[in-house]
Order: sequence, then structure tokens, then C-alpha cells
Amino acid sequence: MRDSAWQSFSAGIKFLKSVASADGFPPEDGPEIAFAGRSNAGKSSAINALFGRKRIALVSKRPGRTQHINYFSMDAGRYLVDLPGYGYAAAPAETRRDWDRLVGGYLRSRQRLCGVVLVMDARHPLARLDRGFLEWLAPTGVPVHVLLSKADKLSRQQAGQTLSQVEGALKRDFHRCTVQLFSSTHATGIREARAAVIALLEAAVHKKPPVKGE
Repeated sequence: MRDSAWQSFSAGIKFLKSVASADGFPPEDGPEIAFAGRSNAGKSSAINALFGRKRIALVSKRPGRTQHINYFSMDAGRYLVDLPGYGYAAAPAETRRDWDRLVGGYLRSRQRLCGVVLVMDARHPLARLDRGFLEWLAPTGVPVHVLLSKADKLSRQQAGQTLSQVEGALKRDFHRCTVQLFSSTHATGIREARAAVIALLEAAVHKKPPVKGE
């Protein structure tokens, strides 16, 4: 992957807005790529590592901290969307329902959503909630790139076996999914992940934008 291509997408990244309800979504004037994952799977650390910044996305040892959808604008009219982590059991039931409505409304309604980067803990991949998210997302046809985060917590043999098993499961049960090993701590898989993000964004550029009302 050309590093200059990544720089053209990411150099000007900046926070745009935080959204707590569907009526706060910004106009769809460019392709969007969303980051999703279970609470504490390493999503915020992955975003920061990919963009080479320390605090693009807030990192916390307290799961469930991100409770809104956070929009970031990138150069060339593209957007990064940080979705709230799902499945945080300690959150009140009403709060979890609000998160589900917010994220569900986003994924169902955004016609310029060109891909989802789904972060899973490599030690516990394709857990029930991860599978539920993929099953829910499948009818939208949005492509998914899976980051098996915290891969540094596994031995090389364990990491290779995990990658092979997840690849097989995705091929069997879900469509339009790719997967890789990733570690924000050891900078493992960063170039590969950046290439995947660029591919999703560039594919969106060549698609005809949806016509309002269709």
C-alpha cells in the first residue's frame, strides 16, 4: 500500500460531532467507514494506532465509555464513524436499549456507509455478540473487515490458528468479510488494516451516490 495514499485520507482527520440520537446524524455528503466492536475489545486503541494519534478516540479501562456515535472528518470528503461498543453487561438495560436504537438506526439508514471495521479480541473472537452483530449487519450488504485485536497476547502458533479458524468461520457463515491479526501495542497489522480501509473508501468513490428518495 502506498503510504502517501493513507496520508491523503488521514492527515486532516478531526472531530466533527458527537451524536446521541438519529436526528443528529450529519448530511451524507461523502463515504463513511464505521468502527464497531464489543466493549473493551480494543476499538479505540485500534483507531488511534491506525491514525498515528494518541487521542483521536478515547481509550478507557472502563468498558462502555463511548455512549454516542462520534463523527470524524477526513480529507477528500470522507468520514470515520466511531460506534459505541456493544454488549457491555454492566450498563443499565435502558441505556443498552438506547445504544441499540442509535447504532441500529445508523447502520440501517446511512446510504453512504461503505464499510465496517469490526474489532474483536483475538483471545475471544466470534463470541455470541460478535456473531449477532454480523448476522444483523448481513442484510445491508455492507462489507466488513475484522481486526483480531490484542494479537500480541497470543503466541505465534495460537495467533495463526485463531486467524485460520476465524477465516474459515467467516467464509462459511458470513459474506463480504475479511480478517487479519492486529495489535495496537506492537503495531502489528497496521499497514494491512490501513490498506483495507483505503480499499473500502476508494470503492465507494467509484459507486454512484444514492439518489434522495430512492
